[in-house]
Amino acid sequence: MSVIVDNLTKLYGSQKAIDSLSFTVSEGEIIGFLGPNGAGKTTTMKILSGYIPATSGQATLYDYPVETHPLEVKRLIGYLPEHNPLYLDMYVKEYLELVAKIHKLDHSKRRVSDVIEMTGLGIESHKQIKMLSKGYRQRVGLAQAIIHQPKVLILDEPTSGLDPNQLVEIRQLISTLGQDRIVIFSSHIMQEVQALCSRVVILNQGQLIADSPIDSLVSQMQGSQLITVDYQKPLESDQIKALDGVESVLKLTDSSYQVTSAPGVDVRADLFDLAVHHSNRLVGLTVQKQDMQDVFQALTSQPKEA
Repeated sequence: MSVIVDNLTKLYGSQKAIDSLSFTVSEGEIIGFLGPNGAGKTTTMKILSGYIPATSGQATLYDYPVETHPLEVKRLIGYLPEHNPLYLDMYVKEYLELVAKIHKLDHSKRRVSDVIEMTGLGIESHKQIKMLSKGYRQRVGLAQAIIHQPKVLILDEPTSGLDPNQLVEIRQLISTLGQDRIVIFSSHIMQEVQALCSRVVILNQGQLIADSPIDSLVSQMQGSQLITVDYQKPLESDQIKALDGVESVLKLTDSSYQVTSAPGVDVRADLFDLAVHHSNRLVGLTVQKQDMQDVFQALTSQPKEA
C-alpha cells in the first residue's frame, strides 16, 4: 500500500505552486519532504489531506483517489499543519476527547490517555491549551494527528518550538510510528531529516528536483568540494561560476561565497588566481565536509531553467 502522487499541478491564478509533481511513498517509510519557502511543500500536503483540490493530476492514498473519496482519505490521514490550529480555550484532555469523538473512536477515553502518554503531555493535560508553551502546543497537535491511528501521517514542521530534550522524545515517537505506516515529514532542520528519514523528496519552485535515499544523495556530493571562500572585496557570483569545474555559487555575505565544485575537480587554485586577476585578495578558504544541509543548498540555490 502506498501514497501515489501522479503529475500533480496546482495553479493560483497564473502562478504554478506545484508543477507536474510525481512521487510515491510506501508503507513503513519515513520520507523527508523538503524545499525552500514557497517550493510547494505545504500546498502538496494540503492536497493530499483533501484540504484544497489540485488543478490537475491525481493523488491516491491506499487506492483511494483524494478527489473522489475525500472522507475515506481523511480517515486514513493524520495531519499536523505548519500553523498548528488548536482551540486555545479548551483544556488539553477535553480537546483530545473532542477529536476522539469526531473520529467516532471506540474506547475514546483510553485512547486519549494513550496519546497523552505517548506525546509526553501528562503533566500538562489538565491545563488550558492557551497556557501551554509552543513546544507543548506542538505535542497537542501531534497527539490529535495520531489519536485515530492513521495509516498516513503528514507532519509539517512537527518539531517547531521543541527544546532539545523534547526533540529527542518526539523524534523517537515519529520513528516508532513510521515502522508500520507512511510518514511524510517536512522540516527545515537537515540534521533532523538525516536522523529520521531514509529518503528525501526535494522540491524547488514547485518542481521535483530530487527523489533519492539520503545516503545516495550525500555520497554523490562527496566527490565534490564544498568551499567557503572569503575575498577582501566583493566579486560577482557569475565571475566565480564561470571558472572551470564550478557547479554552483551561493553568496553568503558581500565578499564571502559558498562554492560547489564538480566531482574530482579541485578549484582552489583557480579561486586564488581569480582574486589576483581582479586585483583582489583571498583572505580565507575552507573546504567543508558534505552533509544533507550541503546537498539541500546545492540543489535549491540555483533557479530552475526556463
